[in-house]
Amino acid sequence: MVGIPEFVPFDKLDNPKRQWIWGPPGSREEALGRLNLLTPEVVRQAKDEIQTGERVGLNWELKKLEYVGFGRLPYKHEIVGFPIPGVFDDAYHMNPQQSSQWDGFRHFSQKDPKGEKGVFWYGGTNESEIKDPNNHRIGIGHWALEGIAGRGVLLDYYSWAQKNGIEYSCFSTHQAKLTDLLQIAKECNIEFHPGDILFVRIGMTDEWDNKFTVEQKEAYAANTNPEHAGVEQSEAVARWLWDNQISAVASDAISWEVFPPQNPDWFLHECCLAGWGLPIGEMFDLEGLSKLCKKNNRWTFFLASAPLNEANGVSSPPNALAIF
Repeated sequence: MVGIPEFVPFDKLDNPKRQWIWGPPGSREEALGRLNLLTPEVVRQAKDEIQTGERVGLNWELKKLEYVGFGRLPYKHEIVGFPIPGVFDDAYHMNPQQSSQWDGFRHFSQKDPKGEKGVFWYGGTNESEIKDPNNHRIGIGHWALEGIAGRGVLLDYYSWAQKNGIEYSCFSTHQAKLTDLLQIAKECNIEFHPGDILFVRIGMTDEWDNKFTVEQKEAYAANTNPEHAGVEQSEAVARWLWDNQISAVASDAISWEVFPPQNPDWFLHECCLAGWGLPIGEMFDLEGLSKLCKKNNRWTFFLASAPLNEANGVSSPPNALAIF
């Protein structure tokens, strides 16, 4: 196991969009990326977040989005028979990107800044490596071997916007501005710690479940140019994530960041996944988490997540649990 590299502030990085600093190609450390920040000591300290024993799952139903966009295959679940009478099995057919999921480092590439080598994935991983069934480099199965555990932090932008009379649809290019996220953190007395797992509630699952009609869901699935509200794209957001040493980010938004990109120079999927090795979670169900945070007037908690153990995996359901 390699040690944690000495922290370098964002403004002193040689290339802030690409920091391949976690171990040699093909190593465990490379495959974990910024999850290396979740050291045993960081996880041990996070246990202090468990005070009441209350817990809530952060996994939206697997069948949702029940009307899927981008031409993705829809979820299917079957109850199947078994040779022994009185016994049943399951058969699951799924694309993890349909519902709550972690984007692994194989999900999104980054353009070569010199335009000489096309695109690459985290660490310089190339397309042939990802397509090789015997090559497990940066596969999400590496995350499954020890899971994702640490201190979770919720910035409830959705509730804050409602309180401040800000109206928007999650199926628009509305942006959760960094200035607003910082204000939420200030109002909630949140101080960030190295290794924190950041959650931003946008409100998508509430809108989809409680406000969208069947016709609107079908129209979304058929739209070849959908719009998703999310965190703003900017150098300032990237600096904030880096300098606070965030180990992973997640949201209930479909794309985490606003989509289509409103600032292509800082498309955070490229920067976070391919450039830094920072996991991105999307479509997490944060409704129950928001209620528990409000009830306890606490916006931090212990987070445990067990991604699927698929060595070549691109993404995975989070199997995530917040414990208070």
